[in-house]
Amino acid sequence: MSSAGGARRWQQAALAADEAINGFVEVDAARGVSAAGGAAGSNGAGGSQAAAADGATAAPVLAGVPFAVKDNIAVEGFSLSCGSALLRGLAAPYTATAVARLQRAGARVVGKTNLDEFGMGSSSEHSCFGPVRNPWNPAVVAGGSSGGSAAVVAAGLVPFALGSDTGGSVRQPASFCGVYGLKPTYGAVSRFGLVAYASSLDVIGVTASDPATARVVFETMRGVDQLDQSSADYPMPPPDRVPGGLAVGVPNGILEGVDPAVRRALEACRERLREAGVRCVPVELGSLEYVVPAYYVIATAEASANLARYDGVRYGARDGYGAADAEEMTIAARSAGFGAEVKLRILVGTYVLRSGFQEQYYQRAQRIRTLIRRSFERAFGEVDLLLMPTFPVPPFAHGDAGLDAFRQKQGDLFTCAANLTGHPALAVPGIIDGGLPVGVQFMAPYFREDLLFRVAEPLAAQFETPRPPRYLGPGAVPGASAASGEDG
Repeated sequence: MSSAGGARRWQQAALAADEAINGFVEVDAARGVSAAGGAAGSNGAGGSQAAAADGATAAPVLAGVPFAVKDNIAVEGFSLSCGSALLRGLAAPYTATAVARLQRAGARVVGKTNLDEFGMGSSSEHSCFGPVRNPWNPAVVAGGSSGGSAAVVAAGLVPFALGSDTGGSVRQPASFCGVYGLKPTYGAVSRFGLVAYASSLDVIGVTASDPATARVVFETMRGVDQLDQSSADYPMPPPDRVPGGLAVGVPNGILEGVDPAVRRALEACRERLREAGVRCVPVELGSLEYVVPAYYVIATAEASANLARYDGVRYGARDGYGAADAEEMTIAARSAGFGAEVKLRILVGTYVLRSGFQEQYYQRAQRIRTLIRRSFERAFGEVDLLLMPTFPVPPFAHGDAGLDAFRQKQGDLFTCAANLTGHPALAVPGIIDGGLPVGVQFMAPYFREDLLFRVAEPLAAQFETPRPPRYLGPGAVPGASAASGEDG
């Protein structure tokens, strides 16, 4: 996409292909090319506060590579709707640090992707722009909440896309769409520019068509950022691409109650690991049964606090100009702007934070979180990585024909753990079962993303990333070549 003509051709092809999946909420390749040129100018020449704040160096390997960004991550000039009617039409006034670093490395934003409203959901059906449809079969969900980011990568519209992962929102849709989904260590990637849902759980992650691309994107985004006090710097271990000698732990009893297709995906992955010289051993992780209740208490409590700012005065569209007082105006704005799932989580969070209830619910959940973290640290004292399902069932049907909202929350069992503990995790494609992809995930010790790629890249050589029936691919979309960045 080295010219305006290439950007236009890519945009026409992407819009036509996206009609079937509804993965994008905004596409503007030409604006992304312009923004990348400004950001690359350094010291905020492109209007990016984040770009002025960090000292990341260019990585030519991303020059000209197009990418998409979930619409709850700020990109100057692009929309920042969070999939909510409350913020529909809002243009971001600055660029997130993670995006600015990719732009400075030559990558170009071509659009914003659809999502569950404010990142709350496991199906990408809770969006004011309508549901995302899975490229493998539009009758089933793409997963959530980064369903748009996973779908556009799976469809071959971009080689990678950014998402946010609060309870599995990158890994679960990646598994449902047959692509790779990385949730980095908490603090490894700056959260500046990510609209907050649950601040102690949120991270910016990446969906990618292959693990090598995910690794390059992560290495470009990572590092301390003076605009995010929770960001951390740390030395990268020397590269080691040989998986032999690693020990991967599989928690005992983890397959009880999961769908047979998920069992087959885990077994297939375990067999590939053995062939690569990796030792698979059982480990104890009894704390897993407490993950979902602890997660939802903490996540909803933090969501109720973060979303309190959307009152139609400070932030959000106002729908109460004729209101009698401020309270009536706020009620009107939130009633019209928030969707049902967001309202439910705010109500639950407000309840657990009520005076006199904090000790009973929120503080107790935080103590359980500490116990869960310690149990994972003990497991990582025995093995290098953990292997688990990503979601207990394969991609499910839209609406009432699929999982109800309560069962979707129960299904977050395997993904929420990494958000509670802060560990990095990577979803990888496992098998194709019944015409749909079923993935699995690895977890690693803190700041050891290198171990995730050390097993994922050899696995990718054994099981090539599957493609959906109407996959366009970088070679089929003018200007979308990750290798050359040329127009085609």
